[in-house]
Amino acid sequence: MALLITDDCINCDVCEPECPNEAISMGAEFYQIDPHKCTECVGHYDEPQCALLCPVSCIPLHPDWRESKEELQAKYERLTSAKAAAEAEAKAKAA
Repeated sequence: MALLITDDCINCDVCEPECPNEAISMGAEFYQIDPHKCTECVGHYDEPQCALLCPVSCIPLHPDWRESKEELQAKYERLTSAKAAAEAEAKAKAA
């Protein structure tokens, strides 16, 4: 499952820097979570950091985006390997 930021968001800027997958960004009116990048912090932490730190508790599970822990782990592995490959490519170009 991915998480969802509701319109109760007060744009406090607490969640965005805590997301290890860089899945959170500012939307038109309030922050939003890219479900393609959200792993609910699987692979990084025991629980979703954004939901844990949100002062207004506006980050529930996304009702339309259901994934098992195994699917979230696989997504984490894809995201981290893609990030590592991009960093290695950038380092090679800089050398």
